[in-house]
Amino acid sequence: MVLLGAIVNGIAIIAGTLLGKLLERIPESMKNTVMQAIGLALMLLGVQMGLKSGNFLIVILSLVIGAVAGEWINIEDKFTRAGDWLERRVGAGGRGSISLGFVTASLVCVVGAMAILGALDSGIKGNHEILYAKSIMDGFIAMILTSTLGIGVMFSAIPVVLYQGAIALLATQITRFVPDVLLSDCIAEMTATGGVMIIGIGLNLLGITKIKVANLLPGILVAVLLVVLVHNFQFN
Repeated sequence: MVLLGAIVNGIAIIAGTLLGKLLERIPESMKNTVMQAIGLALMLLGVQMGLKSGNFLIVILSLVIGAVAGEWINIEDKFTRAGDWLERRVGAGGRGSISLGFVTASLVCVVGAMAILGALDSGIKGNHEILYAKSIMDGFIAMILTSTLGIGVMFSAIPVVLYQGAIALLATQITRFVPDVLLSDCIAEMTATGGVMIIGIGLNLLGITKIKVANLLPGILVAVLLVVLVHNFQFN
């Protein structure tokens, strides 16, 4: 089943959220320290991902063009509105907790190499091992984020399943049209571009900045287009 890995990932996030609800009563100072630890860890992960790039100019252009497109579409606002809608329908322990939890967890669990590579493996090889490993990681992340950001983290399972499921379905046909070298380069630049976004999420969690990371998301698609353009230019 092509979508099995994506579905398991979504279930893991929900399970992690439910476990995280049990930790909500920990002291506020401990929550703040845990959130800072997550922010620092995400920054390190982002740096590691960013170093995967073989052409950092592509990463820079992807982020700039993606930022323009994201601001024009106003993706961050749409994410927040979705969270606010959930807030009104479900309710929350604190004002804005569902919205913040939904947006933050969605970005953390969607933007990353494992989401892309795992979904591609699911679609191309029918191998879900990467997404299973990611599910365990996301479950723990969801548990920790829920203890500080609330139940909204659970709803991030929806975009995670949709995103990874779409890639997996596309991957079932992608090898017919995309050479292995081009696919490898696309993954590398997508990973590096996503890594910079992960750094932004880490800075936001540390309270250092208020970067609209969701508005940078089109940069991942731009990275693919730029890699294709460079590849065609080199071989024509």
